[in-house]
Amino acid sequence: MNDRLAALKVFVRVAHVRSFSRAAKELGLSQPTVSRLLATLERSLGVPLLMRTTRTVELTRTGKDYLARVEPALSILDSAGQAIKGEGELHGLLRVATPANAAVREIIPRLAPFMAEHPALHIEFSLDDRRQDLVRDAIDVAIRFGILGDSSATTRRIDVNVRLLAASPSYLERSGRLLVPADLADHELIVAPPGALTDAWTFRRDGQVLSVRVDGRVTVNVTEAGVAAAVAGVGIVRCSVWGCRAELMDGRLVPVLPEWRLPAVDVNAVFAAGRGAKPAARRFVDFLATSLKRTPAIAPISGR
Repeated sequence: MNDRLAALKVFVRVAHVRSFSRAAKELGLSQPTVSRLLATLERSLGVPLLMRTTRTVELTRTGKDYLARVEPALSILDSAGQAIKGEGELHGLLRVATPANAAVREIIPRLAPFMAEHPALHIEFSLDDRRQDLVRDAIDVAIRFGILGDSSATTRRIDVNVRLLAASPSYLERSGRLLVPADLADHELIVAPPGALTDAWTFRRDGQVLSVRVDGRVTVNVTEAGVAAAVAGVGIVRCSVWGCRAELMDGRLVPVLPEWRLPAVDVNAVFAAGRGAKPAARRFVDFLATSLKRTPAIAPISGR
C-alpha cells in the first residue's frame, strides 16, 4: 500500500475513534507511523485536519469536510478489491446505524458467528433512534423500521416486526384476563413507542377492525422503559416482538388478546443512495436476515 492511500485510511480511522493509539492498534501500525502519515497528509494538503489535545483528537471543520469526501471514495476502492477477491473473508470497517434497543436486543446477540467468520472485519455501530444521513455520516447500512422516506436509497426487507399487547402474569392474575379490546378500558395501560404518539390502538380480527382509545396512566418515550414497567406489573404495554422477545420467551410477559392483530412494522436494511453497497454490508445483511428467519416463533403469536 502506498503512503498516500495508507494516510487516507489512517485519517479515516483516527477521525472515527478519536485516538491515535487505538487507530494504530486496529490498523496494525505503530503509533509513530500513524503520526507520521497524518502529518505528511496535512502537509501535502496545506491545512490541519485534526486538533490534538492531551485527552482526545477532534476534527477541524476542514477535516470534517475532507472526511465526508474521502470516506466514500475509500469505500468504493474497498468494494472493488473485495469484488476481485470474491466471496471470501471480509476485511476493513463496516459502519452500521440502528436504534439502540434493536441493536442490544436483536442484532448484537446474533453477531458472534459473523465476527468469527470474518476476523479481519471491524464493525462500528452507531446507535441512535434518529434517522441518520447515511452519506453525510458515512454509514454503510442502516436498520430502519416502518415507512421509509428516502425513495432513492436501496432497501431490503429483512423481517416483519410483529406488534402485540403484553403484561406480566402477576398483573393479569390481579386485574383479570381480557376477552375483547373494549376490556382495555378497565385496565392500566402503559403507553410507550410505537404507541406514545397516538391516542388509539387499532386491532384486526377476521376482517373486523376496531380502534380503542388509549388513556394510559404511565407514558414513556423509550420502549425499554415501557417493557420494564409491564414486567414490574404496572399494566399492559403495546410493544413489538423485537422489543420484548426475551421477556415473552422466559414468561416474564405474556401476550394479551393474541387473537387480535395489531399493525406490524417492516424491518428494512437501507444502503446509502448514490454509491454501491459494500460487500461487507451486503453479507452482514444476508447473515442478519437468515438469523432472523431461524428465530423460533413465540406461541401463541403466529403470522406476520
